[in-house]
Amino acid sequence: MAAQNSQTQFQDFLPVMANKLGGDGLIDELCNGFNLLKDSEKGVITFDSLKRNSALLGLQGLSDEDLRSMLVEGDFDGDGALNQLEFCVLMFRLSPELMEGSKLWLEQVLQQELKDYF
Repeated sequence: MAAQNSQTQFQDFLPVMANKLGGDGLIDELCNGFNLLKDSEKGVITFDSLKRNSALLGLQGLSDEDLRSMLVEGDFDGDGALNQLEFCVLMFRLSPELMEGSKLWLEQVLQQELKDYF
């Protein structure tokens, strides 16, 4: 249940950050978040580094199971950790509002491209 609560937090803050910072600023902040959570020796977010540093991002209430679930959900290459790209993709996936905004933007761009093509 706590994972659902963390998802709600990202839904609340990520779109606000995107509107306030713009695309480049949001990416910079996501990179900063990654750097706070990563294992400094391995250069990726591991279960141990996520557990140790999660309070820095307000995620201290998550159980070990919730933290493992986050890692599994974002771990596309199956190495048991999150690299920077996987982390950024996970943050966007946890924010349906941002995903919907991206989808609308993509649709607008494609429609414009088709109009220009024909």
